[in-house]
Amino acid sequence: MKKMVSLFAKRNELYTMLNEKARIYAAEKGIDFEWKPMEPYTVEACIDALKDADCGLIDVEPYDAKIFSRICERNKLLIRFGVGFDAVNLEDAAKYGIRIARTQGANASAVAEYALLMILTLRRKLMAGIQSVRCGSWEKEVGNETIGATVGILGFGAVGKAFARLLGGFGCRILAYDTYQDQIAAKELGVEFTDAETIFRECDSITVHLALNENTRGFVNEERLALMKKDAVIVNTSRGPVIDDAALLAVLKNHQIGGAGLDVFAQEPLPLDSEYLTLDNMIYSPHAASQSVQSLWNIYKTAIDIADGFFTGNESEFVKRCWLN
Repeated sequence: MKKMVSLFAKRNELYTMLNEKARIYAAEKGIDFEWKPMEPYTVEACIDALKDADCGLIDVEPYDAKIFSRICERNKLLIRFGVGFDAVNLEDAAKYGIRIARTQGANASAVAEYALLMILTLRRKLMAGIQSVRCGSWEKEVGNETIGATVGILGFGAVGKAFARLLGGFGCRILAYDTYQDQIAAKELGVEFTDAETIFRECDSITVHLALNENTRGFVNEERLALMKKDAVIVNTSRGPVIDDAALLAVLKNHQIGGAGLDVFAQEPLPLDSEYLTLDNMIYSPHAASQSVQSLWNIYKTAIDIADGFFTGNESEFVKRCWLN
């Protein structure tokens, strides 16, 4: 029986339940699933856990030759819990014969829902209303509806498509930017592909779902933000460095746009002296967009399916799209 070890998450009631559910699901596929949470994470503890397993489910810590070289005799597969793989050295992994995968699309619905939540909160000025009740002023802020608005999606992958699907009942004009244009999905979801500048210029709300790479770092920059409408909002649930912080801070402080919602930051946790925390036209959260019970279970299930396909040689088209090297 193949052995799969999960290093993800700390012990609590929720993750104890999820890992027991994962153990049962894996056993049905002939995989021995064991949970070894890193409390705290250390390289040596990581190596000790992974070297005696055939597969590992890993978190966001850096993985490179110093780990791969010591686990590669048995362990041939590492699966990222989520979709980000910025900290994994793919060249080193290939050098030591270790495949790297990610649970692509498993948390798409949760992230898309969260992005929509942020847009609605900003557009309808919900936080200002909450504060109005708390302080007793009872002032009614006048916001803007998303129904019938023009909404832009930067990055039309799994999350971008899920977001467009959620807008189905809003009667929106939906614009999307992506280097790969999935025309079949766009037609199905009523989405029009265009360039990034058109999205910044014409949209009432913009949601960012771009993977972080050399082409997308600082993609949301001063020039593009300057194109936005005065009451337009932008939210980011992808990766922090996709946005140029200095540029976003400038337009927010000058009230050049309606507001911003950030779930991700270039530095996490966000420092308590960050200028973002002084602004009243933005909302933020601690990289939590994917954190739903349903999404977390879907990630475990997807990871086990990927491992099963790898061990049995029966890789589906979905599983093949999850490989990174």
